[in-house]
Amino acid sequence: MAGVEEHLESAAYLQKRQLKSGSAGWLLLAGLGVSYVVSGDYSGWNFGLAQGGFGGLAIAAVVIAGMYLALVLGMAELSSALPAAGGGYTFARRALGPWGGFATGTAILIEYSIAPAAIATFIGAYVESLGLFGITNGWWVYLAAYALFIGIHLSGVGEALKVMFVITAIALVGLVVFAVAAIGHFDVANLTNIAVDSGAAGASEFLPHGYLGIWAAIPFAIWFFLAVEGVPLAAEETANPERNVPRGIIAAIAVLLVSCAVVLVLTTGAGGAEEMSDSGNPLVEALGDGTAAKLVNYIGLAGLIASFFSIIYAYSRQLFALSRAGYLPTALSVTNSRKAPTLALIIPGIIGFILSLTGQGALLLNMAVFGAALSYVLMMISHIVLRVREPNMPRPYRTPGGAITTGFALVIAVLAVIATFLVDPVAAGWCLAVFAGFMVYFAVYSRHRLVANSPDEEFAMLAQAESELK
Repeated sequence: MAGVEEHLESAAYLQKRQLKSGSAGWLLLAGLGVSYVVSGDYSGWNFGLAQGGFGGLAIAAVVIAGMYLALVLGMAELSSALPAAGGGYTFARRALGPWGGFATGTAILIEYSIAPAAIATFIGAYVESLGLFGITNGWWVYLAAYALFIGIHLSGVGEALKVMFVITAIALVGLVVFAVAAIGHFDVANLTNIAVDSGAAGASEFLPHGYLGIWAAIPFAIWFFLAVEGVPLAAEETANPERNVPRGIIAAIAVLLVSCAVVLVLTTGAGGAEEMSDSGNPLVEALGDGTAAKLVNYIGLAGLIASFFSIIYAYSRQLFALSRAGYLPTALSVTNSRKAPTLALIIPGIIGFILSLTGQGALLLNMAVFGAALSYVLMMISHIVLRVREPNMPRPYRTPGGAITTGFALVIAVLAVIATFLVDPVAAGWCLAVFAGFMVYFAVYSRHRLVANSPDEEFAMLAQAESELK
């Protein structure tokens, strides 16, 4: 392969980099998918009200919901055909070669390394609002969260996924409690109480910041679904992944579509668009004082913890896969006696903790969305390329609509990448610089040290061999 050098590693090399297989079925995977995202229902999305008002955020949410549905259907097909721990990186590696694979894996890694830092700041806001332990400075909370949940992950994937499933179930109960309580506070007038910017094109009560506000609200609408695409990262630890990964990710998006609609409408209608636009715990503030608000506050903390906990899992598996294949330093993929990748859990955790100390949840959210949207562009291109180039590749699940479905997701994902620069060009620019730095590392160093007998590389080499035979 031009410009890339691969070598074979010993059986001992791969033996030190083994994940525990058969630890999850489709229900646990569906729980994992919801767990990745459920914190986005409790906090973060509401900053989009400041960008587009209720109307702008609602339209953005409908568009983004459509994108994620198409994205998930495309990834369900890819994960059934290529079940490996690399997830999106594995798909792009097969379709776009080593450069495309590494670019996709890097974008995913940026998303999953930064998202927990954003969630940590929201956890801090919830803890402070509850007055727990007398904490008034969030950094203690950030440190405790990272240390505790990385520790649980180090104990093994089976234990971690079961803990995550229970926490996620509690978080969903919290959303039901919130919905029932919020109906009594709902007022249609609250949806449009943001002052209209008369200078903006298309400005109205429904779109107080005009048409451009819809576009600017897209990164925050993404927070309702961000990271659900991480379900395929559990493929190597799943029983019958060709069947269970597609079922799990599709079940997860079905739940998230409902929760998005309920939370957006009821939170804004109960608390007011203006009041919710800068809240660190919008569901609680929408309910005001009282038993329901206090209960949702405690359960909301569980929701934030669920996503924080599960995205740690996601970043460790993406880093593990890239390291095992030689794209990143191979020491990062060594697993412990419980088959958990030690350094792949710890190193991004340290980076995330440092980022969380900024306390800038909205800023970190936009940075995570940049990585996510860029990865979506590359993964949807991968689906289309594989449909065209390898039409006969075994696909236990096939995307309804095929390349048309993923083509729609591709267009919206491109718009989402641009939208991150509309919201905060500095934050998006920094992410682009980090992404470029990773690509320089690959160009100069790691492309000469890829591991040909790692599972992800074997998938690609098999495809190349079949192509040469034909």
